[in-house]
Amino acid sequence: MPYLALKIDVDTFRGTREGVPALVELLRRHQAGATFLFSLGPDHTGRAVKRALRPGFAKKVQRTSVVSHYGIKTLLYGTLLPGPDIGRKSADVMRAVRDAGFEVGIHCWDHVKWQDGVGKASEAWTRAEFGKAVQRFAEVFGTPPRTHGAAGWQMNGTALALEGETGMDYASDGRGSHPFRPVWQGRELAVPQLPTTLPTLDELIGADGITEATVADHLLGLTQAADRDQVYTLHAELEGGKLAPVFDRLLAGWKAQGYQLVATRTLFESLDPAALPRHEIGWGEIPGRSGQLMVQGATC
Repeated sequence: MPYLALKIDVDTFRGTREGVPALVELLRRHQAGATFLFSLGPDHTGRAVKRALRPGFAKKVQRTSVVSHYGIKTLLYGTLLPGPDIGRKSADVMRAVRDAGFEVGIHCWDHVKWQDGVGKASEAWTRAEFGKAVQRFAEVFGTPPRTHGAAGWQMNGTALALEGETGMDYASDGRGSHPFRPVWQGRELAVPQLPTTLPTLDELIGADGITEATVADHLLGLTQAADRDQVYTLHAELEGGKLAPVFDRLLAGWKAQGYQLVATRTLFESLDPAALPRHEIGWGEIPGRSGQLMVQGATC
């Protein structure tokens, strides 16, 4: 039976307080595992308005009804409203996820700051932002983090190296087709990558005639063969909110297709890291998402 690993990105204060508990309950009903990756610092979602000039971003906002999923208040955090400190105000929610038996890891410190800045950031900037997330994780959970999944699938060479320096076992930072040993600018890195292999709901809804009513069937069509492991990234703000019925259908559908629904750690522990293929890490575009993301490149 192939694995379908569920990676949950938690971007906002609202997603943490409301979406995460809803997802825990839904996953329990389906007896599914998952890995929750938390944003641990301030919620500055409102500052994402600067992306309005990025090609494709306005169309994505219109397609996915950002206001209905995130709420007006969240979209003002960091601009007209102060951004709440997610890790400080929601540590109880985060620990409850761990106590319920789910894997927990790092998404970022400040989601907007990382997603918009890390690609061109200096080593000092990257170390400071990454370090704050690592420190806060240890404060919340009492243990160091063992996995990381980059905000917006955005990384740089320093960040990739820091995963090894801080003792991560594996990471899921980019998009691709299968697990691999990453190579950055000719240098092999220590931490294996388990890339997201399937499109996300916000990339699909509104594109090519796909609607909330049909998106589950579309995704299930992509996984129907059940002939290999998959990694699916969901968002606490979407699948833990208005799109929960869609995720419910997906979980039932994937189980019917023969997948084991697991945390990304379960997939990692089924692998022999030394036997994984080596792939360059590069930049590329993903349909339905604006800008360039970290992607699995050619073998080397």
